[in-house]
Amino acid sequence: MRRLHLYFADDPLSSAELTAACLDGHLVALGEAYIPADAVETAALRAGSLSLLLGKTLAAAGRTAAWVHGALIDPPARHRVQRVSVRRLHHVVNRQLEYHDTRLPEHDVMVIGGVCVTTPVRTLVDLARSAREIDHLAARALLRARVVRTQEGAAWLEAAGIVPGKRRAHERLRSW
Repeated sequence: MRRLHLYFADDPLSSAELTAACLDGHLVALGEAYIPADAVETAALRAGSLSLLLGKTLAAAGRTAAWVHGALIDPPARHRVQRVSVRRLHHVVNRQLEYHDTRLPEHDVMVIGGVCVTTPVRTLVDLARSAREIDHLAARALLRARVVRTQEGAAWLEAAGIVPGKRRAHERLRSW
């Protein structure tokens, strides 16, 4: 399933051939794929590089979504994903994925490069609700990139009703 400017292992080139093309300076790694060395890295390419991992049933979330939105330079080692499908997935999806089974509502998901990704405001709120400092750094990077504003995150939290970590997220958003 080759997409324009995205090269995946064994489609049609092997991992060895893609690595050789990187060594020759023709390709560079981007997420889970490779792109031409002279291609401009876009959100669509970053998201598209995850297409084989996520398919149509999962959405990039958390730090993975922050990377897709352009707030982080490098993708996380394990991609955080949540399901967008109505049906629950009853198996371990992949070792490269940190899977959360809670279904994302449609209004919190957008399609970028053919892949579902949490919206910038949902990404910010999820990162602010987290207990991990690495997620807080990603949230502040999202704010610095001017992809979303703290006021949008606060408004999302107010409209959300009962959400785990809501009070903590409000406090963090006020301090950022």
